[in-house]
This record gives sequence, C-alpha cells and structure tokens, in this order.
Amino acid sequence: MSDSPAPLADPHLLFDTADGRRDLVILGSTGSIGTQAVDLVLRNPDRFRVTALSAAGGRTALLAEQAHLLRVNTVAVADPGAVPALREALRERYGAGEPLPEILAGPDAAATLAASECHTVLNGITGSIGLAPTLAALEAGRTLALANKESLIVGGPLVKALAAPGQIIPVDSEHAALFQALAAGKRADVRKLVVTASGGPFRGRTREELADVTREQALTHPTWAMGPVITINSATLVNKGLEVIEAHLLYDIPFDRIEVVVHPQSYVHSMVEFTDGSTLAQATPPDMGGPIAIGLGWPERVPDAAPAFDWTKASTWEFFPLDTEAFPSVGLARHVGTLGSTAPAVFNAANEECVDAFLAGQLPFNGIMDTVTAVVTEHGTPAPGTPLSLADVLEAETWARARARELSAKATAEARA
Repeated sequence: MSDSPAPLADPHLLFDTADGRRDLVILGSTGSIGTQAVDLVLRNPDRFRVTALSAAGGRTALLAEQAHLLRVNTVAVADPGAVPALREALRERYGAGEPLPEILAGPDAAATLAASECHTVLNGITGSIGLAPTLAALEAGRTLALANKESLIVGGPLVKALAAPGQIIPVDSEHAALFQALAAGKRADVRKLVVTASGGPFRGRTREELADVTREQALTHPTWAMGPVITINSATLVNKGLEVIEAHLLYDIPFDRIEVVVHPQSYVHSMVEFTDGSTLAQATPPDMGGPIAIGLGWPERVPDAAPAFDWTKASTWEFFPLDTEAFPSVGLARHVGTLGSTAPAVFNAANEECVDAFLAGQLPFNGIMDTVTAVVTEHGTPAPGTPLSLADVLEAETWARARARELSAKATAEARA
C-alpha cells in the first residue's frame, strides 16, 4: 500500500459529523440516482433536509415538483434555455404568494451549488461533466457522496489533491459494498478487493458470438434498470473497468490486488479479502436505495432504505471467472489506470462516443472496444510525473471524442462499401 495517511473513502473516518438533520445538495436530481435520493429524503424528513437541486434541464416539471416537495432554496439547470419552462413549472407548483426558489443556470451552476452551504453533496450527474462539481464540493470542505464515477476516473490526481482523508463516501453499489466491508478490519490487514460483475446480458458468449449483438439486446440488462449509456457499459463490462480504477483511487489499493468476479444474481455487491483468509461480502437484493443511504447518512444507517433478503426462500448464488478475451475492457481499464495522467480521461471519453455510435447503429458491438483501444493506443503513454490540470483533462477528452468519432465514421463507411 502507499504511504498516504488514509484513502479518499475510509469508513473509519468521517469528515464532518454534524448533529441533527443533515443538509444536502443533490446534483442530477432528475436522474436515476437523484430521484431515488429524493424519495429517501422524503421518507426520512427527520434525518435529511435538501437545500438545493440541480439537473440538466430536460425534465423541468419533475425538477419543479422535487423543489416544491423538498422546499429547497435554490434550483439549477445546466441548460439556460430551460429556465423559462422551469420558472413556469415552479409557478404551477407553488401557491399564490408563495416565494419561488432561486434559479441558477449554465454549465457552472452545479459547481456553484456544490460549494454552497451544506453538510453533504450528492453528485449524481452522469458523465465527466461531473468533475467540476466534484472539485468544487471538495474544495469547499463538503462531504461528497459520489455517484459520478467519471469525475474520479478522469480527474483522479485533481480529486486526490483536494480531498481530505475520508471526505468521499462512494454511492456506486460495488464501492459502497467495499466501504462497508472495509469497516470490519484494519487497512493493513486488507489483502484484496473483489469487485463483482453481473456479467451483463451476454455472459458466456464468445467474442465471435458478440459480433452481431443488436442495440435492443444490449439494452436489456438482466438485473439492473439503468440509463442507456450505463446499460451498454455494463454489457461491454466497461463499467466494471471504470469501477476497478475507481476502487484503486478510493481505497489506495494497487491494481494487482483488485479482482473482478462474475456474479449473475447481483446479490453480493463486492467483497474484501483479509490477510487471515477471511472474506467479507456485502449483500442485498439489487437495489440502489442502500448505497444512496450509506452516502447520505454514514456513519448512521437509514432503516428500511432498501429491501432485505427473505431467508425462508431458497436461492442460489453463483460466481464465475471473468472472460477477458470476450470482454477486454477490464484489462484495458487497468492499463490506462496504471498509466494515469490523461489516459483514463481518453478511455472514458472515447468509450462515451463509441457507445453513442453503437446506439445510433453506426458501430458494431465489438467495434466499441476495438475503437476505444485504438484511441487509447494512439494517445500513447503520458510522461511519468507530468502534472495534471483540469485544462489537460478537457483537452484530452476533446481529442479523444473527435478521434473516436473519426474512427467510428471510418468503420461505418468501410462496412457499407
């Protein structure tokens, strides 16, 4: 392990342990994580109070409803063009003479909210646009409940430079599982992290059998209901590769001590193996209520945040090794994670573009990882010790997206020729 004093996510530490109701800011409130977080807060008004909400701007009616139910002070949208519709939706929700919340708009609005006065910021934004709010929350000293894995992936060194030990509480189901299992032992006694993967809809298929996978097939996940990008990432196992990088950064465990195992039932969300041979697993039925509650409430647990197992019914739990030939994404993620610097940002950005191309029918399923690999290879190896800035990350992402689009268009043209 490294000589750092403590990892970014440490269940033995709590950055701020304020008493009473916990003031929250929810970023990405109209998305999957955000809507579930709002529901958790509404069911636990004695524990949580939301001061501000942010969203992209495409679901203004839902955002206005959330703002009214939670009585927030401020709402923000990334799209300034959504402000008139949001203001109208708020007027419809609020009674005559009832003051409306303040409205912020623009690409920096979420970061402004992330730095506002509160106890915990839940970053539920999807994509690398979540990096700036992550950095803003950390710089302001807020506890960060992190569901936006991309901000840690693409900006790892920037995040690590700002975060105090234990300031981040992970909300991904896998990393919330590791977080809880790590609470049972000392850091020095950890031998291995075991990240579980459902295997997606194509578990057991060879690379050749994946060649003709359709959009509809790839969007049908066997256990989780998620957005299209995350669902495709689960089908290619890119999502698992990103989680390996995230585990390395959160818990300061070397890549060669982070293992991926396929577990189709998605009951065990991840495991920690200790030096005495013991392995601790965190398990619940597939549901994000538990991880969200850990992110918002730790070190306290929120009763009935998620369903529990019915142990009166028989069940079978299976575990299989990862097929690295059919699913090379995890190995490539380890590679870019080891390279560091802008390499993870290039990997993530190229993948996002390739997923869009696949969903648009412009790239075959296997072409996603083939193209991402080509972009990562062309990007090359960053010079060791090169300082990383936010501008560097954004520049690398811009190049990777453009290059991925070029290669995808070329592949489409060649297929049609």
